[in-house]
Amino acid sequence: MFVLLVSVLCCVLASNVAAGRLFGIPLRGTHSHAFVSSFMSPDEILERSLHRSDGSSTCEDFVSLVQSWLSKIQWAKALGNTVGETNQSELAAFTSYALAFPNNFLALVDTYDVMRSGVPNFCAVALALNDLGYKSVGIRLDSGDLAYLSGEARKIFQIIEKEFGLPGFGKTSITASNDLNEETLDALNKQGHEVDCYGIGTYLVTCYAQAALGCVFKLVEINNQPRIKLSEDVSKVSIPCKKRCYRLYGREGYSLVDIMTGESEPCPKVGERILCRHPFNESKRAYVVPQRVEELLKCYWPGKSGKVREELPALKDIRDHCIKQLEQMRPDHIRRLNPTPYKVSVSAKLYDFIHFLWLNEAPVGELQ
Repeated sequence: MFVLLVSVLCCVLASNVAAGRLFGIPLRGTHSHAFVSSFMSPDEILERSLHRSDGSSTCEDFVSLVQSWLSKIQWAKALGNTVGETNQSELAAFTSYALAFPNNFLALVDTYDVMRSGVPNFCAVALALNDLGYKSVGIRLDSGDLAYLSGEARKIFQIIEKEFGLPGFGKTSITASNDLNEETLDALNKQGHEVDCYGIGTYLVTCYAQAALGCVFKLVEINNQPRIKLSEDVSKVSIPCKKRCYRLYGREGYSLVDIMTGESEPCPKVGERILCRHPFNESKRAYVVPQRVEELLKCYWPGKSGKVREELPALKDIRDHCIKQLEQMRPDHIRRLNPTPYKVSVSAKLYDFIHFLWLNEAPVGELQ
């Protein structure tokens, strides 16, 4: 009965815009991190006009209205040094989303930096919508210290309500997600928080003893432009650009480490020393001299119409390959109790590029 109820609820509302377009299912929810990181700047927004909510007139350049509100927020004395330079690609994504769904603007604010970029950018768009008679739904937090971030976001909403005379803005809804369960909800209640709504997915539809596989789609490149998703939780930072991945084997026949390289980098060679780096920890690195190199990624379809698609292997062949791979793992990597973490690394060149792009996309704070 419970599963049936969940299935019915999923059909009543959906966050998938394709489902809304194809099947007429009402849309609710928020956008993805990939949507935010797919934008480069507000200049990409071609259709900029938005009708007032009552249809009485039209704002011909909603993008400029948003920018003007962001400038007012940044110079508001009551906000002090809270707001500095925000990420403009994120602002473009929020603006575009608001143009498409002005009555249901709920922004995911942790793609780059919640307090330095996400919340100020949301406020700028929400205030622009308010000028045209729309009321924003709120924000969603999907990583980091949810208790702290929700409290800090609430403070900004309340300051803006008082600074600009906007009754009710201080009560803007804050939604929290990120693999929430009973323990995290209990911890949030004990710490104190400003969360109004919880988005519980994984632990609602999966059994703890048969946990979900945490695979999440993140955009790494669009129109030949590498993209990155940032987070206060380093494990959620994505690794940008098209990549190739190799498994390096040692003398005993066991796999030592997997390494990701940029698409154009040369393939690691047997007997040649290669530097393997942790993607985010500068001190974790090691040289490896592989005795065997196996490429792990194979493209079966490049994603373009007219391109040849290769046939996928039979299920039996996939199963046999998986069993063979497990046999080539060191026993301590696959033991049930306290297994040794298997190392996944990046090349030195890819490491440098990750951190170059990270610095370019991360908003810069301002101290006064």
